[in-house]
Amino acid sequence: MEERPEAELISIPATPRASTPEIPTPSGQRSPRPATRDANKSSAGWTPTSFISPRFLSPIGTPMKRVLVNMKGYLEEVGHLTKLNPQDAWLPITESRNGNAHYAAFHNLNAGVGFQALLLPVAFSFLGWSWGVLSLTIAYFWQLYTLWILVQLHEAVPGKRYNRYVELAQAAFGERLGVWLALFPTVYLSAGTATALILIGGETMKLFFQIVCGPTCSSNPLTTVEWYLVFTSLCIVLSQLPNLNSIAGLSLIGAITAIFYSTMVWVLSVNQARPPTVSYEPISAPSFSASAFMALNGLGIVAFAFRGHNLVLEIQATMPSTFKHPAHVPMWRGAKVAYFFIAMCLFPVAIGGFWAYGNLMPSGGILNALYAFHSHDIPRGLLAITFLLVVFSCLSSFQIYSMPVFDSFEAGYTSRTNRPCSVWVRSGFRVFYGFISFFIGVALPFLSSLAGLLGGLTLPVTFAYPCFMWALIKKPPRYTFNWYFHWGLGWLGVAFSLAFSIGGIWSIVNSGLKLKFFKPA
Repeated sequence: MEERPEAELISIPATPRASTPEIPTPSGQRSPRPATRDANKSSAGWTPTSFISPRFLSPIGTPMKRVLVNMKGYLEEVGHLTKLNPQDAWLPITESRNGNAHYAAFHNLNAGVGFQALLLPVAFSFLGWSWGVLSLTIAYFWQLYTLWILVQLHEAVPGKRYNRYVELAQAAFGERLGVWLALFPTVYLSAGTATALILIGGETMKLFFQIVCGPTCSSNPLTTVEWYLVFTSLCIVLSQLPNLNSIAGLSLIGAITAIFYSTMVWVLSVNQARPPTVSYEPISAPSFSASAFMALNGLGIVAFAFRGHNLVLEIQATMPSTFKHPAHVPMWRGAKVAYFFIAMCLFPVAIGGFWAYGNLMPSGGILNALYAFHSHDIPRGLLAITFLLVVFSCLSSFQIYSMPVFDSFEAGYTSRTNRPCSVWVRSGFRVFYGFISFFIGVALPFLSSLAGLLGGLTLPVTFAYPCFMWALIKKPPRYTFNWYFHWGLGWLGVAFSLAFSIGGIWSIVNSGLKLKFFKPA
């Protein structure tokens, strides 16, 4: 066979334009110059090292072969030649990219276990044993699958990382429609969660003070609203940490405290004598329509227990990603560990709490029930430790759920000024957001109804949109099982969202804005 000249062989890889020189960014990543549209079409299945194959290397001499092999290893270490926006180096989510599987487990666990677990027995009081356990099980595996979808879609397009949920929605639904569909529920979920955390955290701090202080308390203690303000101030102080990776330690503390207090509340409840009038029938309502709305509100609370998918892409964006070591591998490893512990927390709290209190469960959840029914039976020190763990968990969860909002504020500022936020501007944004959440919490001082509405309105973020995104980006063949499965699952999630939102609105209207939480017995 006639051998070709080396010059001819070396000119082969010059065709793909995706291998243009990279531009280093302040974040330490590398981003190439934009390729043309035609080049993108022609290089859809191309990778930086695809041209360096054994067939290509076989006729080349040893020195040239060694050079190209070394070049292949270098490209695999450098990465996908990902196109990065230099502005990302100024924003809290993408400012640091040294995350790993441990950080992913901490963040996912902190976001997945929290005060919403305390409300699951309330949902069971609306649904009963059968529908409660069934809905909780289905929701868990459904959201675990959509979590896997989001992890895989983070780098679904070669050379592009979708660092935020809204960015992936824009890639799937279009620039304008993606913003309309994803921006409101994700911001609403973050802000609503922050408001609920202020409510639960402030009330728990008040109870902790009452337990520790006991009869020696002053005659003029802080009011509930003042405790909300104390908790909000602590949240604002902790929110001064600059980026998502910098709060990994807080997420670890939040995850550990959440596991401990969720275990303590159901163990303490199960070990105490049950109330004599306990019943496991769903709460009775004066009419069938009222019963239906209560059941829908209960399902909304179950859906709200699995919020956190609006943070998946953001957490994955904090990790380095290369062609040889893509970010989805450590992300999925950490997420699997986190959701194993999440299941170990949510299911015992829901089942154990409903077994202990039945439909006598107060609207504030199992922590309220523990204090109302057994505050005199449980040692004060043990009860105080439980409430203190709840406070630590709420403080940590506030940080991770507020980070996307901080990122949005700073993105708007940097896009207009073309410079990073100063320390004072960043602090101003976070103080403003903290007190806005405080005022919303004061105006809406109830929790279980808010949880049902939050679960309904934000359900598409967890259960519906990921299925649509998979179908639109991966484009499975039409009318195949894969196509029917994802489109059907997505539309089912939208239908549930509408139904649960109606149930949550009915519950808020029916409450008359007069629900009080954590009332002592």
